[in-house]
Amino acid sequence: MTELRQRAVREPDAPPEDKESESEAKVDGETASDSESRAETAPLSASADDTPEVLNRALSNLSSRWKNWWVRGILTLAMIAFFFIIIYLGPMVLMIIVMCVQIKCFHEIITIGYNVYHSYDLPWFRTLSWYFLLCVNYFFYGETVTDYFFTLVQREEPLRILSKYHRFISFTLYLIGFCMFVLSLVKKHYRLQFYMFGWTHVTLLIVVTQSHLVIHNLFEGMIWFIVPISCVICNDIMAYMFGFFFGRTPLIKLSPKKTWEGFIGGFFATVVFGLLLSYVMSGYRCFVCPVEYNNDTNSFTVDCEPSDLFRLQEYNIPEVIQSVIGVTTVWMYPFQIHSIALSTFASLIGPFGGFFASGFKRAFKIKDFANTIPGHGGIMDRFDCQYLMATFVNVYIASFIRGPNPSKLIQQFLTLRPDQQLHIFNTLRSHLADKGMLTAAEDE
Repeated sequence: MTELRQRAVREPDAPPEDKESESEAKVDGETASDSESRAETAPLSASADDTPEVLNRALSNLSSRWKNWWVRGILTLAMIAFFFIIIYLGPMVLMIIVMCVQIKCFHEIITIGYNVYHSYDLPWFRTLSWYFLLCVNYFFYGETVTDYFFTLVQREEPLRILSKYHRFISFTLYLIGFCMFVLSLVKKHYRLQFYMFGWTHVTLLIVVTQSHLVIHNLFEGMIWFIVPISCVICNDIMAYMFGFFFGRTPLIKLSPKKTWEGFIGGFFATVVFGLLLSYVMSGYRCFVCPVEYNNDTNSFTVDCEPSDLFRLQEYNIPEVIQSVIGVTTVWMYPFQIHSIALSTFASLIGPFGGFFASGFKRAFKIKDFANTIPGHGGIMDRFDCQYLMATFVNVYIASFIRGPNPSKLIQQFLTLRPDQQLHIFNTLRSHLADKGMLTAAEDE
């Protein structure tokens, strides 16, 4: 009787082959559909009201719509004021802030992954994630130090050794993490562990690589750092304002609150803002000169003779516009023309970084990446468009602006052996003599 009851509990129609295959499937952990259904049926906890109590009391008589408007506005002004302060403190502080933002964004994304699969208690997941962050930062920032502080690196023996074998050391560090991951694999969680391995590496690609490009843009001149970031901020604010007061037509399903009115209004406002900001900043050397390291003072210097890009030039206005405004020419900085491209990208393509982040959050049923900034969410919620913008600016500079840097070439020339220096000198002298430039220079 006991055996009959036990058989009745089992599935009568399940063949032995199916049971074996089912047990084999469970050995390697849950299937993709199982894990996805778990994530969908068990969404992460929604963010609570993180508005400061002072603002809650002051805005208690307003509707939720206007209360959110005021909270976002006040916190936005505070963040803009903080942005002005760190700009005033100089490029070194800006680099430290970029590094802190990168770490915080990485933490927010990795925390979401950990919360989604927390019940499986994946071994070494968080430790390996932060280890890979350390390895990737060591590689990228080591490359930057070698590139921009070449003289300092060659002067110090330990730095010179680290610079010479930098890529080998970086690869070795990564291999250690790779081997640690393989050793951490657990029989019942193989698939989920590889999910999180991919999660970590995609996060590193999005966050660390882009922040590294932000610092590269900063070294080209603070204007290449400030103008693109300010254009994204302006577009975010103006799109919100136009959408709040005039928005009627939904723009994209991923973000139901985004409207065409806000998108178009933000575009025109950002282009005008970019032109005005570029005009003001182009007149100051501290903004337009590349950030360089002074070996004599052991500090950063921002002083140079501005290039033609930052000198006023006269441009003819198209005849169609001349008939309307009655002006034939206009004086502009060439950089203002480039700012049109930057502000256009920030307005038309930049928001897709935000849409991408919205889709990511919807996939895991969360409102924000974190509750760091009241009314705004996490740091990643504020920088989802900035990272896309940083990549565009870096590509734009490399494609249309940057040329060979004589100072870097001279630095590298001085590190060569005497016979190599003499060979390059003779080659350069013969080349200039063939062009007739050497004789002219000697006559002068």
